[in-house]
Amino acid sequence: MMSASNDTKHHSAVFFLTGIPGQENVHLWISIPFCFMYLISIVGNSVILFIIKTDSSLHEPMYIFLSMLALTDLGLSITTMPTILGIYLFNSKEISLNACFAQLFFIHTLSLIESSMLLLMAFDRFVAICIPLRYASILTLPRVARMGLVLALRSVVLVFPVPFLLTRFQYCRDNVLSYSYCLHQDVMKFACSDITVNSIYGLSVKLLTVGLDALLIFLSYVMILKTVLSIASGRESLRALNTCVSHLCAVLIFYTPEIGLSVIHRFGSSSSHLLQILLGYVYLLVPPLMNPIVYSVKSKHLRARVIRVFVK
Repeated sequence: MMSASNDTKHHSAVFFLTGIPGQENVHLWISIPFCFMYLISIVGNSVILFIIKTDSSLHEPMYIFLSMLALTDLGLSITTMPTILGIYLFNSKEISLNACFAQLFFIHTLSLIESSMLLLMAFDRFVAICIPLRYASILTLPRVARMGLVLALRSVVLVFPVPFLLTRFQYCRDNVLSYSYCLHQDVMKFACSDITVNSIYGLSVKLLTVGLDALLIFLSYVMILKTVLSIASGRESLRALNTCVSHLCAVLIFYTPEIGLSVIHRFGSSSSHLLQILLGYVYLLVPPLMNPIVYSVKSKHLRARVIRVFVK
Protein backbone atom coordinates (compact mmCIF):
# COMPACT_ATOMS: atom_id res chain seq x y z
CA MET A 1 0.00 0.00 0.00
CA MET A 2 2.83 2.41 0.91
CA SER A 3 4.66 1.63 -2.37
CA ALA A 4 1.53 2.29 -4.42
CA SER A 5 1.03 5.59 -2.59
CA ASN A 6 4.62 6.67 -3.26
CA ASP A 7 4.37 5.71 -6.93
CA THR A 8 1.17 7.74 -7.32
CA LYS A 9 2.85 10.66 -5.59
CA HIS A 10 5.80 10.47 -7.97
CA HIS A 11 3.85 10.24 -11.20
CA SER A 12 1.07 12.73 -10.38
CA ALA A 13 3.40 15.44 -9.14
CA VAL A 14 3.73 18.57 -11.24
CA PHE A 15 5.87 21.69 -11.05
CA PHE A 16 4.62 25.26 -11.21
CA LEU A 17 6.70 27.77 -13.15
CA THR A 18 7.19 31.35 -11.98
CA GLY A 19 7.12 34.61 -13.88
CA ILE A 20 8.22 37.85 -12.22
CA PRO A 21 6.76 37.82 -8.67
CA GLY A 22 4.45 40.71 -7.90
CA GLN A 23 4.05 41.64 -11.57
CA GLU A 24 1.27 39.21 -12.51
CA ASN A 25 -1.05 42.06 -13.55
CA VAL A 26 1.36 43.25 -16.24
CA HIS A 27 2.52 39.86 -17.53
CA LEU A 28 0.92 40.55 -20.91
CA TRP A 29 2.95 43.76 -21.28
CA ILE A 30 6.11 41.99 -20.11
CA SER A 31 5.54 39.39 -22.84
CA ILE A 32 6.07 42.02 -25.57
CA PRO A 33 9.86 42.41 -25.11
CA PHE A 34 10.17 38.63 -24.71
CA CYS A 35 8.35 38.11 -28.02
CA PHE A 36 10.66 40.60 -29.75
CA MET A 37 13.73 38.93 -28.24
CA TYR A 38 12.64 35.50 -29.46
CA LEU A 39 11.72 36.86 -32.89
CA ILE A 40 15.10 38.57 -33.32
CA SER A 41 16.98 35.52 -31.96
CA ILE A 42 15.24 33.03 -34.25
CA VAL A 43 15.38 35.24 -37.36
CA GLY A 44 18.96 36.38 -36.70
CA ASN A 45 20.40 32.92 -36.14
CA SER A 46 18.40 31.46 -39.04
CA VAL A 47 19.74 34.15 -41.36
CA ILE A 48 23.31 33.48 -40.21
CA LEU A 49 22.85 29.74 -40.91
CA PHE A 50 21.28 30.42 -44.30
CA ILE A 51 24.03 32.80 -45.40
CA ILE A 52 26.89 30.54 -44.31
CA LYS A 53 25.26 27.53 -45.99
CA THR A 54 24.59 29.26 -49.30
CA ASP A 55 27.76 31.35 -49.61
CA SER A 56 30.70 29.08 -50.49
CA SER A 57 33.19 31.85 -49.68
CA LEU A 58 32.13 31.52 -46.02
CA HIS A 59 32.91 27.82 -45.85
CA GLU A 60 35.92 28.52 -43.65
CA PRO A 61 36.62 27.28 -40.08
CA MET A 62 35.69 30.59 -38.43
CA TYR A 63 32.28 30.69 -40.10
CA ILE A 64 31.68 26.95 -39.67
CA PHE A 65 32.16 27.43 -35.91
CA LEU A 66 29.84 30.45 -36.08
CA SER A 67 27.17 28.34 -37.79
CA MET A 68 27.49 25.75 -35.00
CA LEU A 69 27.05 28.52 -32.44
CA ALA A 70 24.00 29.89 -34.31
CA LEU A 71 22.44 26.41 -34.45
CA THR A 72 22.98 26.01 -30.70
CA ASP A 73 21.44 29.43 -29.99
CA LEU A 74 18.48 28.58 -32.20
CA GLY A 75 17.91 25.36 -30.26
CA LEU A 76 18.18 27.21 -26.94
CA SER A 77 15.57 29.76 -28.00
CA ILE A 78 13.14 27.08 -29.19
CA THR A 79 13.63 25.08 -25.96
CA THR A 80 12.76 27.92 -23.56
CA MET A 81 10.15 29.74 -25.67
CA PRO A 82 7.07 27.52 -24.92
CA THR A 83 7.22 27.86 -21.13
CA ILE A 84 8.35 31.50 -20.92
CA LEU A 85 5.77 32.81 -23.40
CA GLY A 86 3.21 30.36 -22.00
CA ILE A 87 3.42 32.07 -18.61
CA TYR A 88 3.37 35.67 -19.82
CA LEU A 89 0.82 35.26 -22.62
CA PHE A 90 -1.52 32.53 -21.33
CA ASN A 91 -0.70 32.29 -17.59
CA SER A 92 0.17 28.61 -18.18
CA LYS A 93 2.29 27.75 -15.14
CA GLU A 94 1.86 24.00 -14.74
CA ILE A 95 4.41 21.60 -16.22
CA SER A 96 4.60 17.82 -15.80
CA LEU A 97 7.65 16.03 -14.47
CA ASN A 98 8.52 14.44 -17.81
CA ALA A 99 8.17 17.70 -19.72
CA CYS A 100 10.27 19.48 -17.09
CA PHE A 101 13.00 16.82 -17.20
CA ALA A 102 13.07 16.97 -21.02
CA GLN A 103 13.35 20.77 -21.01
CA LEU A 104 16.17 20.87 -18.46
CA PHE A 105 18.04 18.18 -20.42
CA PHE A 106 17.97 20.31 -23.58
CA ILE A 107 18.73 23.57 -21.75
CA HIS A 108 21.79 22.18 -19.98
CA THR A 109 23.01 20.24 -23.03
CA LEU A 110 22.72 23.24 -25.35
CA SER A 111 24.37 25.52 -22.77
CA LEU A 112 27.36 23.16 -22.55
CA ILE A 113 27.50 22.92 -26.35
CA GLU A 114 27.53 26.73 -26.54
CA SER A 115 30.49 26.79 -24.15
CA SER A 116 32.22 24.18 -26.35
CA MET A 117 31.62 26.25 -29.50
CA LEU A 118 33.12 29.33 -27.84
CA LEU A 119 36.18 27.23 -26.96
CA LEU A 120 36.55 26.07 -30.58
CA MET A 121 36.23 29.65 -31.79
CA ALA A 122 38.96 30.69 -29.34
CA PHE A 123 41.14 27.90 -30.72
CA ASP A 124 40.45 29.18 -34.24
CA ARG A 125 41.62 32.68 -33.28
CA PHE A 126 44.66 31.24 -31.49
CA VAL A 127 45.79 29.29 -34.57
CA ALA A 128 45.03 32.21 -36.93
CA ILE A 129 47.10 34.70 -34.92
CA CYS A 130 49.81 32.62 -33.24
CA ILE A 131 50.60 30.08 -36.01
CA PRO A 132 49.02 31.54 -39.17
CA LEU A 133 51.26 29.61 -41.58
CA ARG A 134 49.81 26.32 -40.32
CA TYR A 135 46.21 27.52 -40.14
CA ALA A 136 45.01 25.76 -43.30
CA SER A 137 46.74 22.48 -42.40
CA ILE A 138 45.49 22.41 -38.79
CA LEU A 139 41.91 23.55 -39.27
CA THR A 140 40.77 21.51 -42.24
CA LEU A 141 37.00 21.28 -42.74
CA PRO A 142 36.81 17.53 -41.84
CA ARG A 143 38.79 18.19 -38.66
CA VAL A 144 36.57 21.16 -37.79
CA ALA A 145 33.47 18.97 -38.19
CA ARG A 146 34.98 16.22 -36.01
CA MET A 147 35.95 18.70 -33.28
CA GLY A 148 32.44 20.12 -33.21
CA LEU A 149 30.86 16.67 -33.13
CA VAL A 150 33.13 15.40 -30.34
CA LEU A 151 32.46 18.38 -28.09
CA ALA A 152 28.71 18.24 -28.79
CA LEU A 153 28.69 14.53 -27.88
CA ARG A 154 30.64 15.36 -24.71
CA SER A 155 27.80 17.64 -23.64
CA VAL A 156 25.07 15.13 -24.46
CA VAL A 157 26.83 12.27 -22.65
CA LEU A 158 27.49 14.32 -19.50
CA VAL A 159 23.94 15.70 -19.22
CA PHE A 160 22.19 12.45 -20.24
CA PRO A 161 22.22 10.92 -16.70
CA VAL A 162 20.67 14.04 -15.11
CA PRO A 163 16.97 13.31 -15.91
CA PHE A 164 17.43 9.71 -14.74
CA LEU A 165 19.03 10.89 -11.49
CA LEU A 166 16.01 13.15 -10.94
CA THR A 167 13.47 10.38 -11.61
CA ARG A 168 14.84 8.47 -8.58
CA PHE A 169 13.28 11.02 -6.25
CA GLN A 170 9.82 11.51 -4.79
CA TYR A 171 8.58 15.09 -5.19
CA CYS A 172 6.32 17.02 -2.86
CA ARG A 173 3.15 18.53 -4.35
CA ASP A 174 2.79 22.21 -5.22
CA ASN A 175 6.42 22.57 -6.24
CA VAL A 176 6.85 26.20 -7.28
CA LEU A 177 10.04 26.61 -9.34
CA SER A 178 12.10 29.79 -9.26
CA TYR A 179 12.05 30.39 -13.02
CA SER A 180 9.85 30.22 -16.10
CA TYR A 181 11.72 27.10 -17.20
CA CYS A 182 13.30 24.03 -15.59
CA LEU A 183 16.91 23.88 -14.39
CA HIS A 184 18.55 20.91 -12.66
CA GLN A 185 19.76 22.90 -9.66
CA ASP A 186 16.26 24.33 -9.18
CA VAL A 187 14.27 21.10 -9.63
CA MET A 188 16.38 18.91 -7.37
CA LYS A 189 15.68 21.20 -4.36
CA PHE A 190 12.11 19.88 -4.27
CA ALA A 191 13.09 16.23 -3.93
CA CYS A 192 11.88 14.60 -0.71
CA SER A 193 15.17 12.75 -0.25
CA ASP A 194 18.93 13.22 -0.20
CA ILE A 195 20.23 15.14 -3.27
CA THR A 196 23.96 14.88 -2.50
CA VAL A 197 24.71 12.72 -5.56
CA ASN A 198 22.89 15.12 -7.90
CA SER A 199 24.58 18.14 -6.37
CA ILE A 200 28.07 16.64 -6.67
CA TYR A 201 27.43 15.37 -10.20
CA GLY A 202 26.05 18.75 -11.35
CA LEU A 203 29.03 20.62 -9.90
CA SER A 204 31.48 18.13 -11.45
CA VAL A 205 29.90 18.49 -14.89
CA LYS A 206 30.08 22.29 -14.62
CA LEU A 207 33.75 22.21 -13.67
CA LEU A 208 34.67 19.69 -16.40
CA THR A 209 32.86 21.61 -19.13
CA VAL A 210 32.16 25.29 -18.53
CA GLY A 211 34.99 25.66 -16.02
CA LEU A 212 37.55 23.89 -18.20
CA ASP A 213 36.37 25.67 -21.35
CA ALA A 214 36.64 29.08 -19.66
CA LEU A 215 40.16 28.28 -18.47
CA LEU A 216 41.29 27.16 -21.94
CA ILE A 217 39.73 30.25 -23.53
CA PHE A 218 41.59 32.43 -21.03
CA LEU A 219 44.89 30.66 -21.79
CA SER A 220 44.24 31.04 -25.54
CA TYR A 221 43.88 34.79 -25.15
CA VAL A 222 46.98 35.00 -22.99
CA MET A 223 48.93 33.41 -25.87
CA ILE A 224 47.16 35.62 -28.43
CA LEU A 225 47.98 38.77 -26.45
CA LYS A 226 51.59 37.66 -26.07
CA THR A 227 51.87 37.11 -29.83
CA VAL A 228 50.14 40.40 -30.69
CA LEU A 229 52.38 42.42 -28.35
CA SER A 230 55.45 40.97 -30.07
CA ILE A 231 54.34 42.42 -33.41
CA ALA A 232 56.41 45.49 -34.21
CA SER A 233 53.68 47.39 -36.04
CA GLY A 234 50.99 48.86 -33.81
CA ARG A 235 48.58 48.95 -36.73
CA GLU A 236 49.05 45.22 -37.38
CA SER A 237 48.57 44.51 -33.68
CA LEU A 238 45.25 46.33 -33.64
CA ARG A 239 44.16 44.57 -36.82
CA ALA A 240 44.92 41.17 -35.26
CA LEU A 241 43.08 42.03 -32.05
CA ASN A 242 40.12 43.38 -34.01
CA THR A 243 39.48 39.88 -35.38
CA CYS A 244 38.89 38.72 -31.78
CA VAL A 245 36.44 41.41 -30.70
CA SER A 246 33.30 39.53 -31.78
CA HIS A 247 34.40 36.36 -30.03
CA LEU A 248 35.36 38.23 -26.85
CA CYS A 249 31.91 39.84 -26.77
CA ALA A 250 30.26 36.42 -27.21
CA VAL A 251 32.42 34.99 -24.40
CA LEU A 252 31.51 37.80 -21.98
CA ILE A 253 27.82 37.63 -22.92
CA PHE A 254 27.71 33.90 -22.20
CA TYR A 255 30.07 33.36 -19.26
CA THR A 256 29.19 36.41 -17.13
CA PRO A 257 25.56 35.40 -16.38
CA GLU A 258 26.49 31.68 -16.44
CA ILE A 259 29.09 32.09 -13.68
CA GLY A 260 26.93 34.58 -11.78
CA LEU A 261 23.94 32.24 -11.75
CA SER A 262 26.06 29.27 -10.68
CA VAL A 263 27.57 31.27 -7.80
CA ILE A 264 24.13 32.44 -6.64
CA HIS A 265 22.74 28.89 -6.71
CA ARG A 266 25.69 27.47 -4.78
CA PHE A 267 26.49 30.22 -2.29
CA GLY A 268 23.94 33.05 -2.57
CA SER A 269 20.91 31.63 -0.80
CA SER A 270 20.25 35.03 0.79
CA SER A 271 20.47 36.97 -2.49
CA SER A 272 17.48 38.75 -4.00
CA HIS A 273 15.03 36.38 -5.71
CA LEU A 274 14.34 39.04 -8.36
CA LEU A 275 18.07 39.22 -9.12
CA GLN A 276 18.16 35.44 -9.63
CA ILE A 277 15.19 35.60 -12.00
CA LEU A 278 16.60 38.47 -14.06
CA LEU A 279 20.04 36.84 -14.24
CA GLY A 280 18.35 33.61 -15.35
CA TYR A 281 16.66 35.42 -18.24
CA VAL A 282 19.94 37.09 -19.22
CA TYR A 283 21.68 33.69 -19.12
CA LEU A 284 19.27 32.05 -21.56
CA LEU A 285 17.88 34.88 -23.71
CA VAL A 286 20.69 37.38 -24.25
CA PRO A 287 23.38 35.16 -25.92
CA PRO A 288 21.03 33.89 -28.69
CA LEU A 289 19.84 37.47 -29.17
CA MET A 290 23.21 39.22 -29.22
CA ASN A 291 25.54 36.72 -30.93
CA PRO A 292 24.13 37.14 -34.48
CA ILE A 293 24.01 40.92 -34.01
CA VAL A 294 27.61 41.16 -32.77
CA TYR A 295 29.01 38.95 -35.54
CA SER A 296 26.95 40.67 -38.25
CA VAL A 297 28.19 44.08 -37.15
CA LYS A 298 31.87 43.11 -36.85
CA SER A 299 32.24 40.90 -39.96
CA LYS A 300 32.18 43.03 -43.11
CA HIS A 301 31.54 40.09 -45.43
CA LEU A 302 28.77 38.70 -43.25
CA ARG A 303 27.24 42.15 -42.77
CA ALA A 304 27.13 42.73 -46.52
CA ARG A 305 25.43 39.38 -47.10
CA VAL A 306 22.87 40.04 -44.32
CA ILE A 307 22.02 43.44 -45.82
CA ARG A 308 21.68 41.84 -49.25
CA VAL A 309 19.28 39.23 -47.89
CA PHE A 310 16.96 41.82 -46.31
CA VAL A 311 17.21 44.25 -49.23
CA LYS A 312 16.03 41.50 -51.58
